[in-house]
Amino acid sequence: MSAADRSSVSAKPNEITPIVRWLLGIAALVIMIVVVGGITRLTESGLSITAWKPVTGAIPPLSQEQWQGEFEAYKLIPQYTEVNGPAGMSLADYKYIYFWEWLHRLLARLVGLAFALPLAWFWFRRQIPAGYKSRLLLLLVLGGLQGVIGWWMVSSGLSGDVKVSHYRLAAHLLVALLTLGGLVWTALDLKLLAQGKPAARLTRLSAVVLAMLALQLMLGALVAGLRAGYVAGGGWFSVDAWPLMQGSLVPAGIDWSSGVLYAALNDSFLTHFLHRWWAWAVVAVLIVMGRQLRRAGRRDVSIAVHSAFGTQLLLGIAAIWSGMAIWLSAAHQLVGALLLASSVWGAHALGRR
Repeated sequence: MSAADRSSVSAKPNEITPIVRWLLGIAALVIMIVVVGGITRLTESGLSITAWKPVTGAIPPLSQEQWQGEFEAYKLIPQYTEVNGPAGMSLADYKYIYFWEWLHRLLARLVGLAFALPLAWFWFRRQIPAGYKSRLLLLLVLGGLQGVIGWWMVSSGLSGDVKVSHYRLAAHLLVALLTLGGLVWTALDLKLLAQGKPAARLTRLSAVVLAMLALQLMLGALVAGLRAGYVAGGGWFSVDAWPLMQGSLVPAGIDWSSGVLYAALNDSFLTHFLHRWWAWAVVAVLIVMGRQLRRAGRRDVSIAVHSAFGTQLLLGIAAIWSGMAIWLSAAHQLVGALLLASSVWGAHALGRR
């Protein structure tokens, strides 16, 4: 029996419940920051703040002189000199993209404080059950790592390129989603502990589901980084945009010259093609998970999983038909995070002992 299992003998539900609520609240904040991060990417706002100031950067420019100073710093990077400058970007235009990046970073700071301070409080009060301190510390480290990866991503677009590295963007998103999954799983384990039950295990089916979903999320991040959502064409209810791509099932613009793997990770046409069709493989295993959940008496979780992937498919198609409208694309990213959370919930329910 593990330490987490042994601790259930003496665990007090009234002490564990606040920790569960706290973790689920942090999970909600992570989902929020994922959505704002998506909007930041869609509006090309990620490079608007050219310095990383973890503390003082929480305060935006307050005077015209400060705004002009930030704008002048932005004018030195390739995104301005090669794209936005020639397009005639004004200070008002710059303030718009600055807002989204500032909001994204502000939420990141809030998530860090909302995790670290209550963790210290629960630790001081000796309220954290045995076997969970290391897990909570790992989640804290993941949050800190996320901030470092975020700046590593931004730095890739400050010189030599007009956009951030799509590899680094994918790493940034995947670490956020890994943190989200860890928060949900840990909260559910603690909820079991409050009921005097042992922690859940990861079943073989659940491992397959989460691995396939992780690959789909990675492909989605690469699509965002490469701006590959635009290559299919557009037009509401246009079969040439979906299920076809520019009028054919397999798009003609794929560059195979550097090999299949390179094309899968770097060619906008192929990455988009893989993302849209791998989704159906993920749907298939999620349906299998849903059926197992129903047989296990967890119809509520099954409904959550089915609702999430059904909505996600519809939003993905609608985003393509709309020509990647910001609100639809952001909603697609929101439901992607909810799909991960519901899939982790399903995996946890199947792993209960």
